[in-house]
Amino acid sequence: MAECEPNAPQFMDLTVPEYAYMFGFLQADGHLCQGAGQKGRLSVELNSRDIDLLYRFKHLTPYNSSVTERTRTTNFAEHHTSAVWTLCSLEARTKLNSLGLPYGRKSRLIAPPSVAFSHRDYLRGLIDADGSIGRTGQGVPFISLTTSSTAIAAHLCTYARDITGVERTTNRNTRDGVYNLTYEKEAAQSLAADLYYAGCLSLGRKQVKADAAASWTRPYDMRIVRSRRWTAPEDQMLLQSDDVVAVAEKLGRSEQSCRMRRWRLRNSRMLMPTDE
Repeated sequence: MAECEPNAPQFMDLTVPEYAYMFGFLQADGHLCQGAGQKGRLSVELNSRDIDLLYRFKHLTPYNSSVTERTRTTNFAEHHTSAVWTLCSLEARTKLNSLGLPYGRKSRLIAPPSVAFSHRDYLRGLIDADGSIGRTGQGVPFISLTTSSTAIAAHLCTYARDITGVERTTNRNTRDGVYNLTYEKEAAQSLAADLYYAGCLSLGRKQVKADAAASWTRPYDMRIVRSRRWTAPEDQMLLQSDDVVAVAEKLGRSEQSCRMRRWRLRNSRMLMPTDE
């Protein structure tokens, strides 16, 4: 049974920042299993250092749930301690499933919710679960997300473009078939500042790294590369002509970039059509 508090928001109202974050995290790192009859469970297993987040999930959930710890041998450590949050309520599982958390294997099936939701909190949940934030070996700030879902990749590209002005078109990694989306330098700073705002629900260690990204300043001798967006008329010109050299000269672009753009368009490698 749900344990409702007076004036508490409805469970998984995705316009509430905490629930939007929680749902994004569950889509990426949660496991919804269906048993016989009405049996089943939702579980999230994290390194024990992140146990505080699981207690936040428990607090946000007005149904009976538990947080436990276990130690076992893994490929990476002889003694690995993890924390597991488990929720069995059929009512809660039904709600999560209706919002877009599939039962069983889900990596390619997940997509942004079809209901109103807090976009930046949802994306922060995805990145906390399946992304990274920090500094490269050269000290440059970055923020990234790895996903198998085309819908999720497209959503991040659109949102990040609106925040940073950086256009991303990407392909699945040929080795494992996933999208690897990475933003660096000023784009990473802008995106991290938007997603990891003060007081938001997040993994503490990633919040610290997001805050640290703001301290980076571009070295005076680091060149700024400004990308130029492709427009729909330019795409049409590329597709209608066989003379790439002539088109490149007419558009004021390099021959290499024109050939790559045309290859992506013809091979459906674009996440979405460009109409700006």
